[in-house]
Amino acid sequence: MRKYCKVYLYAFLVANCAVKAYNIGMENWILTGVENLVKQDTVSPPVGAGQVKVKVTHLLISNYDAMLFGGDVAAEYPKTIGRFAVGIITEAGEDCYGLEKGQRVYLKGTRNCEKCIACKSGKSEDCEEIRIAGRDFDGFLRDFVVCNYNDVAVLPDAVDDLHALCIETAGIAENIYDKLNLSAGQRVAVVGSDFTGNIIAQVLQYHKVIPIVIDNNPGNLERAKKCGIYYSFTADDDLVSNVMDATSGEMCAAAIYSAGSKLPISLPPRLAGKKKSVVLVGIPPQNTMIKAHDILAKDLTYFSVSDAYGYSDAVINMLLHGAVNLDYFEKEVISEYDPVAIYKDRSENLSSANRGKMTVLKMIL
Repeated sequence: MRKYCKVYLYAFLVANCAVKAYNIGMENWILTGVENLVKQDTVSPPVGAGQVKVKVTHLLISNYDAMLFGGDVAAEYPKTIGRFAVGIITEAGEDCYGLEKGQRVYLKGTRNCEKCIACKSGKSEDCEEIRIAGRDFDGFLRDFVVCNYNDVAVLPDAVDDLHALCIETAGIAENIYDKLNLSAGQRVAVVGSDFTGNIIAQVLQYHKVIPIVIDNNPGNLERAKKCGIYYSFTADDDLVSNVMDATSGEMCAAAIYSAGSKLPISLPPRLAGKKKSVVLVGIPPQNTMIKAHDILAKDLTYFSVSDAYGYSDAVINMLLHGAVNLDYFEKEVISEYDPVAIYKDRSENLSSANRGKMTVLKMIL
């Protein structure tokens, strides 16, 4: 009897240690204040019936996260940063329809607030306060994420990890396209052919809208051409006349400004036609001023698009049909890294960071 008790006790201790090893010691990079990013070992919460547990495998380093790190974007600390990530499901609750262990998924970087009138009335697609990963809820710079099953999207084999990391950006472009209600053949100025601007231009072209990209970086303009963008101009003294030639003198049906480009925010209203729209994407530098004269003279409508909530499935389908070409983007996939050093460097060099280069942390070997 004593022999069996020893065996049972040993088995219990082994199982208990295994549970502790599985749940404790997982890396979680937490922003506790401006430029104060610390690694903490955290305990994974239990997985509920309608939840999944995801092992984060790849995370895209973004200017948005760098601005959170540097304090240019306000957040309630502490917060785990990391807005764009993919991973593999390691555990799925019993009510996770269509999801199972081993599936590769995109971790959605936006969620509804669950508090506004739209959310409470069952119309979360019209949420008034979309939450963004890293700012409003914990992001994905960590080993594991436990979340509701509808906060992930299954990735087809044909959509690789790098393309999946662009889903939010392509979704922002799709959101812009819908809000502008554009038609095939219309010409739209995209001010900034940085990473975001390039993808926006490609998505517009996928819808047979003709993008006209503007940038002062030769590499960005060359990349746009390689991605099939026909019109690409520098922001020089001839810009307006070049755009007039490209639009037969009508100017653009809309102008989209990518804040990551760091180009003058005075450019978009010069390129849009009368009674048209200007769309602001991203977070411009502090103290950026938009002149009222530029708006009133042409009776322009200004609005911003900062998220792709509700667009994940549509974008995945677009990626399956070749909507975004990443062949000409410089790529850097890092398996050994120091997030503090990476974000510090990105934060201090925002003016040159988003030049069509993808820096990705590979978080599993």
